[in-house]
Amino acid sequence: MADPKGFLATERKTPERRPVDVRIMDWREVYRDQDFSELQKQAGRCMDCGIPFCHQGCPLGNLIPEWNDLIWRNEKEEAIARLHATNNFPEFTGRLCPAPCESACVVGIDGDPVTIKQVELRTIEEAFERGHVRPLPADRITGKIVAVIGSGPAGLAAAQQLTRAGHTVVVYERAEKIGGLLRYGIPEFKMEKSVLDRRLKQMEREGTRFRTGVDVGVDLGVAELKSRYDAIVIATGATRWRELEIPGRNLRGVHQAMEYLPWGNKQALGEVESSQLVENSLSAKDKKIVILGGGDTGADCLGTAIRQGAASIAQIEILPRPSDERPSHQPWPTYPMVYRTSSAHEEGGDRLYSLATQEFLGDENGNLRALKVVKTKFEAGKFEPITGSEHEIDCDMALLALGFTGPEKNALIDDFGIALDDRGLIARDGSYQSNVENVFVCGDAGRGQSLIVWAIAEGRSAAAHVDQYLTGRNQLPSVVEPTDRPLTV
Repeated sequence: MADPKGFLATERKTPERRPVDVRIMDWREVYRDQDFSELQKQAGRCMDCGIPFCHQGCPLGNLIPEWNDLIWRNEKEEAIARLHATNNFPEFTGRLCPAPCESACVVGIDGDPVTIKQVELRTIEEAFERGHVRPLPADRITGKIVAVIGSGPAGLAAAQQLTRAGHTVVVYERAEKIGGLLRYGIPEFKMEKSVLDRRLKQMEREGTRFRTGVDVGVDLGVAELKSRYDAIVIATGATRWRELEIPGRNLRGVHQAMEYLPWGNKQALGEVESSQLVENSLSAKDKKIVILGGGDTGADCLGTAIRQGAASIAQIEILPRPSDERPSHQPWPTYPMVYRTSSAHEEGGDRLYSLATQEFLGDENGNLRALKVVKTKFEAGKFEPITGSEHEIDCDMALLALGFTGPEKNALIDDFGIALDDRGLIARDGSYQSNVENVFVCGDAGRGQSLIVWAIAEGRSAAAHVDQYLTGRNQLPSVVEPTDRPLTV
């Protein structure tokens, strides 16, 4: 145990955010560094519980009490070793995970939980600064070659584990750069892409090979893929976005969030000019923006639009406003649905609840001018419109942040003859293997849209089963069983 009286004597304290009027003028991350001595006090609040429910809250099974204690004792190199033992990319999860571990923290039963996420993030950042994050090449090469299709967190985790096990691993990405949603979906103000590039350099030095601009199934056929590789891991994510099929959907100015956010990231990195955004109607500058969807992707659109200089922004959610307190039907240690304010919400915009969009309204030139919405109430298991509550919201640009339904149905799936389950996800058995011999699947493509921490956990676990398939040995850790077990079609 760290400080025996830490949870009693020390109040929870998280890092400060940069002032709103300063940070919206740039694209850099919003948080200031927390003094390390203050971080140690926060780590000292951990009680090292006899049954650490934070483990249950974390899909990776992170050894949270152990590295909390090590940080409190200023044993930084030992702390990162324990953190890396279960998590390949704590710099990603420390920034992007909603921290279900903190919802499961025992201190949080009748008080404020330990700042687990911040201790995790600062531990890995201290390690990078001190040169404690080093390449870990395999002791010997197995002669087996593995293709990983998709370079999001699941694909990268699987690739790093398999490379370290001695296999030759090639990661294919259809976009121009590696990273998947980490690069193209996460705004710079939440995670600067230099953080991703830093980790990719480590992976390259370990021996992982990256191939960008390759649409597997089109640019690289399935027959060639089969002949070249001993095993194939599909980690393409659940990139098929949810549509809103209502009148006016085809008006100019209605975009999917994942059509908008990649351009915002390119603007933040200086890879496109503002004129290109205007030409493609993907700039929010001086526009009245409405975001449909109240989740993280919607908040990412909000922060991006603010930095682009939107005239006004509203974020619409069909659900009622969550309560400020943990609901009684979501008791500890579950992850509760409570009202949360992200850094983007702090920066501006209106949050509107219990509203359903009925129609996109256009002008005589086919441009979006407004949304027709109606207030709703939840009755008998569905949302019912409230008669007489219809009204319009002025809007030049609508962004659909409604989530994702599964992997894209493409040539890769068709040509392989890969089976899908009744949800449209790639079906897999208890070893993450699809119905096709030596073709495995992990992450959102097989699980459905989920958290980054689940993606990394699935990538690690799938790698363990691939390694066992190729070598017959069981040397890599597997902590997550796939959701579709046994294989069902």
